[in-house]
Amino acid sequence: MLSRAADSLFWLARYMERMDNVARLLEAAQSMSGMTEGVEEWESALAATGCDEGYEEKHGAVTREKATHYLAADLENPSSILSCFDAARTNARAMRTALTSDMWDAVNSAWLEARRLTGPAFKPERIGETVDWVKSVGTRFYGAYAGTMLRNEVYWFTRLGTFIERADNTARILDVKYHLLLPRDEGVGGAQDYYQWTSILRAVSAVRAYQWVYRTEVKPWNIAELLILRPEMPRSLRACYDEIDQALAQLAASHSGRRGECHRLAGEIAAQLRYGRVEDIFRIGLHEYLTEMIERTARLGDEVRSFYMR
Repeated sequence: MLSRAADSLFWLARYMERMDNVARLLEAAQSMSGMTEGVEEWESALAATGCDEGYEEKHGAVTREKATHYLAADLENPSSILSCFDAARTNARAMRTALTSDMWDAVNSAWLEARRLTGPAFKPERIGETVDWVKSVGTRFYGAYAGTMLRNEVYWFTRLGTFIERADNTARILDVKYHLLLPRDEGVGGAQDYYQWTSILRAVSAVRAYQWVYRTEVKPWNIAELLILRPEMPRSLRACYDEIDQALAQLAASHSGRRGECHRLAGEIAAQLRYGRVEDIFRIGLHEYLTEMIERTARLGDEVRSFYMR
């Protein structure tokens, strides 16, 4: 496969996953903002997406309305939902002949519908409806390629992009809650803290999964374990890196066993997550651990592109 084709598939999947992740962060911020009168939740959403510096340069002080629009609809923000739609469609169009008809329809029909969205769709009072639609688009795209693609290089580059992006987002959303949203007016374990952690679980569609696994009230260390180490949780770092490691192994096999630094790094991280313990993570410091995971995931993405796409 040509390097530019691999690059287009990789970034098609990343932008579709990023669009879904931004929608989930908006949903979490919207939910958490009902408990306070401040803007900490919107500051956390901007930080989680890496959009805080761009927002500050353009708008300065954070407000709910401006943050919602910047994350959802501002085309000058490369990580906004509408920007992700545009970037995903551009990459899909470049690889049109390699995609199944279901994949192309999932991307193109959503892009056409997104172009018809007007300002009111991104107002705080209607953003919930828009977010639900965006999440359904992400689910449709994932189902389209998981259910219709041959298990060849096209599939594995697409899957690799999905799970590198998902791992990055899971680490970010968990770190932002821990680092920026610790309760200020009450102790850890109070009503506000409980509601915020529950909102994080909702953002990754894990409320029922948490109840099934732990059968107890919401506790931060359990949430950290669920989103970092539990293999049965599909958005956990462990699950994401198991998928990344498998995708890279399949790609190596299709390239005569040729391997590079990206394979070594992915295998190392996957093994550490497979045998890790939540007590050790908290002994290091949850924020410090997640910061390192975000940096290592970014490095892995760079190594993948250096090995396969240049």
